Order: sequence, then structure tokens, then C-alpha cells
Amino acid sequence: MSRATREAYRDSLLPLLKRHPELMCLDSDTGLFNADHAAAAGDQYLNLGIAEHNLMGMAAGMAACGRVPFVNTMAAFATSRALEAIKIDIAYNRLPVRIMATHGGLAAGHLGPTHQALEDLAVMRVLPSMTVVVPADAAATEAFVEQSLHLPGPLYVRLGRKPTPELPAAPPPVIGQAQTLREGGDLVLACCGPYPVLACLTAADVLARQGIEATVLNMHTLRPFDTETLVAAARPVPLVVTLEEHWRGGGLGGAVAETLAEAAPTRVLRLGMPDQFVDEVGNQEHLVAHYDLTAERVVRAVRTALDTAARPGKPDRKELIS
Repeated sequence: MSRATREAYRDSLLPLLKRHPELMCLDSDTGLFNADHAAAAGDQYLNLGIAEHNLMGMAAGMAACGRVPFVNTMAAFATSRALEAIKIDIAYNRLPVRIMATHGGLAAGHLGPTHQALEDLAVMRVLPSMTVVVPADAAATEAFVEQSLHLPGPLYVRLGRKPTPELPAAPPPVIGQAQTLREGGDLVLACCGPYPVLACLTAADVLARQGIEATVLNMHTLRPFDTETLVAAARPVPLVVTLEEHWRGGGLGGAVAETLAEAAPTRVLRLGMPDQFVDEVGNQEHLVAHYDLTAERVVRAVRTALDTAARPGKPDRKELIS
């Protein structure tokens, strides 16, 4: 079954509004909430139009007065156009604003680099007091919306646009706790987001048929980062590979490399978008395949790294980051 994470958010928020009068839904004309949804939310829904900076400022003001605003906008605009307001008005004051950022990663691929968000995780995870999560499917999104009711301070949730497959049966996701989706003793695959998580699960199946057993960690929370689970999985193995729908710098790969450099030094290969703006036209599925954020790439990277480690001499750097 496939459902869109942004729609799962909307459909889980609406009934919560009725039970929690302190909640507000602030929209930026995203189209996610139609007239029927707005009517169901009543006075707890406001559409401020395409004015993201004002949106964040108003959300901060409401939060300072005891409300808990859920803010709907596209990830690219939340983390660039409105960043100053998020930093100063929301994060600095540790206010309980829930930034529900749709069209994360390449989800707005058809609209080009202006609407793609390949830097958002790097930007948001460095802000003090900010919680940053990336649901891998609709069920996780629903869980995180419910958990956010009891979460102190601000929250950034990266959502998609179109339906994506549900994950196989897994432990219930909890903000701040990595999900161990598969256990293996040869390497660790760390990932976040719908396409990367599914790609790593598929890659783990392929590698298992080749006699290589991988632990797969869904690192859905980038802040606070689950250092304990990552270190415990990484310490016994010679290789950790990360995969994300994000530029290679500053996102999940950066968080994993930083953590292991301090706590359990080991070899980390960061797989993600190349260091360039997207110059290919197409939808999310096309761009994910074009830039090779795939199970096949994970398998190639693992085999190259392990084969190189088994040979004498220094590894070829180009092989390790291709």
C-alpha cells in the first residue's frame, strides 16, 4: 500500500484539532488543505498565503501565547526563505512550533532547483533546541504527529509529495530512537526517508544472497541523534554506509560521520546527491534513479569497499565515493 506522508500528516492532524483546542494549523496556500478540510478545522485553521517568513513569525507569536501551531509549507521555503524567523523567533525561544515541511528532497523535482530541498536537514539539525525527523512512510508520519503533542520545543518534519510504499513490519517509530530494521554482522546501512530506506532494505537482501549480512538502521531522527544505537551497531563492523535524498554534506551522512569520528572511529561511505544543483528534468522517481540513490548503488559501494579492504595497498578514493 502506498500513501503520501503529507496526506498522512493532514489526516492525522484534523481529528487532533477537535480534541486539543490549543492546536492551530497555519497554511501557506499549499493546497494540502482544501475547503472541506478548512471547514472541519474551523477557527483552528488559517491560510496566510505565500508568505513564509510571516508564517513563522505568526506561529512563534501564537506559541508564545500558549498555542501549538502546525505550520504547513514547502521544505525549500521553510529552510531558506523563512530561516531567519525559524532561527530567531522559534528556535531561540524554544517555542513548540511544528514545521511540517512538504516536498522534501527531490519530491518537487518537476519544479526544478528553486523548489527542491536538498539542504534542509543540514540547515535544521544545527539549530539548538530543534528536533528534526524524516518519516519513512505514512504510518511513521502519523506516529510522529501524535508524539509531537508531548514534545517540548520546536520540531521540523520532512514530508514528501506523492504516495510512497509502506515499510515492511518494523518496531513502532519513536522520535529520537533509531529503528533497527534488520541485523547483520558485516556492515551497517544507515538511511532516512522513504526511498533511501527502501533502497537499503533491498540492498541488504541482495547482499545477504552474496553472503554479506548488513544491519539496516532507519535514522529517522537527525536531532536528537541516537548515538547509542548507531555506535553499538557500528563498533563491531568495518564499514558504515549512509544513503539519503540530500546533498552529501551536512545531512545524515554528516551526522553519522561526526558521531562515529568521536565515539567509534570506523570507515564511513556517504551516498547521496552529488555536489551540484539538479540539472535533470523529471519527477521524484526519475531523479532518484537518475542520480542513483538506489539499492544497486548501495550494493556496488559495499562490494567495492569490502573488496578494496581485502586487497593490499590504499583504496582508490574515486571508487569509495562514486
